[in-house]
Amino acid sequence: MAEEGFKRKLTAILSADVEGYSRLMGDDEESTVRTLTAYRSAINDIVQQFRGRIVDTPGDNILADFTSVVDAVNCAVEIQRDLAIRNTGMRDNRQMQFRIGVNLGDVIEEKNCIYGDGVNIAARIEGLAEPGGICISGSTHEQIENKLALNFEYLGEHTAKNIAKPIRVYRVSKNDETRISIGKNTGQNPALELPDLPSIAVLPFDNMGSDPKHDFLADMISDNIITSLSKLPNLFVIARNSTFSYKGKQFKIQQVASELGVKYVLEGSVIKSDNRVRIIAQLIDAATGHHIWAERYDRNMKDLLALQDDITFKIITALQVKLTDGEKARVWGRETPNLQAYENVMQSYKHLLTWTKEGLAVTREMAEVAHSLDPQYTCAYRMLGVCELFDGVFGWSESPAQSLEQAEKYLRKCLDLDTLDGRTRCILGLIYTCKRQHEKAIAEGYRAIELAPNDADTYVFLAYNLHFVGKRSEAIQLIERSMRLNPIVLNYCFAWLGEIFLFRELFYDAIKALNKAIRDAPNFISPYICLAAAYSLSDQKEEANTAVKKILRIDPRFSVENFAMTLPFKNQGDIEFLIAALEKAGMK
Repeated sequence: MAEEGFKRKLTAILSADVEGYSRLMGDDEESTVRTLTAYRSAINDIVQQFRGRIVDTPGDNILADFTSVVDAVNCAVEIQRDLAIRNTGMRDNRQMQFRIGVNLGDVIEEKNCIYGDGVNIAARIEGLAEPGGICISGSTHEQIENKLALNFEYLGEHTAKNIAKPIRVYRVSKNDETRISIGKNTGQNPALELPDLPSIAVLPFDNMGSDPKHDFLADMISDNIITSLSKLPNLFVIARNSTFSYKGKQFKIQQVASELGVKYVLEGSVIKSDNRVRIIAQLIDAATGHHIWAERYDRNMKDLLALQDDITFKIITALQVKLTDGEKARVWGRETPNLQAYENVMQSYKHLLTWTKEGLAVTREMAEVAHSLDPQYTCAYRMLGVCELFDGVFGWSESPAQSLEQAEKYLRKCLDLDTLDGRTRCILGLIYTCKRQHEKAIAEGYRAIELAPNDADTYVFLAYNLHFVGKRSEAIQLIERSMRLNPIVLNYCFAWLGEIFLFRELFYDAIKALNKAIRDAPNFISPYICLAAAYSLSDQKEEANTAVKKILRIDPRFSVENFAMTLPFKNQGDIEFLIAALEKAGMK
């Protein structure tokens, strides 16, 4: 019987230990301790993410408890997934694999520690798990069997020392897809699993007229439909960057649906004649090839925005998506009726993504033209804000601080025009991160996802904000979501993913992602900085030296001291980690 004053509770217990720990210590004590420390930190972050707490860490063991058994098992799965990614950056004989056991049982709690049979059972079934695997008790299985999309294998009953009754044990089937794919940017992807929600890809409309200048009219119609649909949480909408990769190419609808992982595809055509426009749009079920909905419109150009709204509404109706009043309010955003303004903003993107001072100057000029053509065009204001943000981040202005202030003013003007613009809010979050206002940055990021749940960039930008406060496991999940929405990935997504991998000490994956980032933007300095660090930390001295030379060619004035002053990490240790890696690479 427990002594008076002890607290008992029913809790979910997660027990984990390192397989082959003695061998690892015998081979290299210092390296093993460093790896264990890093892995414990990662596990602690994940436990907190799933609302648990670490209660003890004796030797190579980790003990955590959770109020929810669902959270405990989800946490175990995420830990193994995360550690599998980490291990890919290490030699086979130095990889550290944990075994995990989860039990739901009664325990005694004293001074934040837990004791009793519930803990002993968790430890016993942990020992039955394979390296990198998870076992759960029968009591755990009863609670989660129909609540989680996991497969379980019954391992029978097992006895445990000092436990009267045999324990039923189940093994969680391993998911072979434990790593993020960072190679899906060619459009030649294997078939992707369909989402649970109605999923759609809006292809660029064809310009069927004789004047190629009207291509941007066709693009604008497609783009605005994508923007409106992306604001709906009950749809899954592929990003513009991926659907527009099919522009001007021959393809089959089934091919598009398979490569982008959607069930429905919208295609259409546009003919402009004088002040009138004729649009044909059709929604296709890619699995059957049947037309779900098709319509022909013949309207005056002044009615173009209303026409786009009508097409969007017909799609929503055809897919049987119900809208709340709030969703109705934000679907119809403030787009421009001025084709030339739209063309300038769209053309400016390719100059922006060169990530150079010269490219930014062209971007600003085109955004200013768009703004002069339509002073109420939110995209023009947003692009001007991004130009100021880049000036501040890369030190291209005389006063980076003033540039950030001006960037915020532009974005505030956007929100004055459209308070429900998620894209603006996610960029505002980046500005707050640069100003080291981390809580505000993350709040804006989550609000952006709420307003535009199918905008791939909102997930990437929030991930980057979380990276700077050390929440990198969640950041990787967000980037994975972004890549699913935008399978043909943009260079900055690879750059930021590579940086996050670097700080997770996943050097192989970091190098792979960073090299993808510079392939399309060879003068983008940020990936080279992280490449120099990743190569140096993985003892690839020649490659590190090459990256350093490239950094100095792009910016001969680059110095580690000045660079350190610009880093907006919340934790000083993160700054010290990166600076030490750059100094090891030979940077001064």
